[in-house]
Amino acid sequence: MQLVVARIGRAHGIKGEVTVEVRTDEPELRLGPGAVLTTDPSSAGPLTIESGRVHSGRLLLRFEGVRDRTAAEALRNTLLVAEVDPEERPEDPEEFYDHQLADLDVVTRDGTSVGRIEEVAHPPGQDLLVVRREGGGEVLIPFVTEIVPEVDLEAQRVVIDPPPGLLDENESL
Repeated sequence: MQLVVARIGRAHGIKGEVTVEVRTDEPELRLGPGAVLTTDPSSAGPLTIESGRVHSGRLLLRFEGVRDRTAAEALRNTLLVAEVDPEERPEDPEEFYDHQLADLDVVTRDGTSVGRIEEVAHPPGQDLLVVRREGGGEVLIPFVTEIVPEVDLEAQRVVIDPPPGLLDENESL
């Protein structure tokens, strides 16, 4: 299974380094020196990580064969994709890969069915579960413990405790 682990940002300096928007909770495992990653678009890769470092709170990577700013800038907005065993799970039992959450049923604490997870969105701030409602439409559920207290992969369901107004736009806040 393929997993997007980062998006390449702008070039940094003149020697081929790039900034990286990390999209994995395990950057040391997925984005370490020697890692070979496929790319989207595929014409940009595969790319092998030569080195990495943190500068001013941002991860900078250098890839084999990318030696100047022009080559680095050509990689901007390229997605870095790692091959992951579909059965692999993060070390922390409270973390999940996006593909593990897709298609899980979503129910409230009292058992009321809400819908099914279509995807996990990663906007700035916090992750959101994109849930397709049973009656049509979708709802975005913040993926935080206070609202999503239980993820049961074996039962293929997520239990939520929604605050007022999250599920019903007519409900007063």
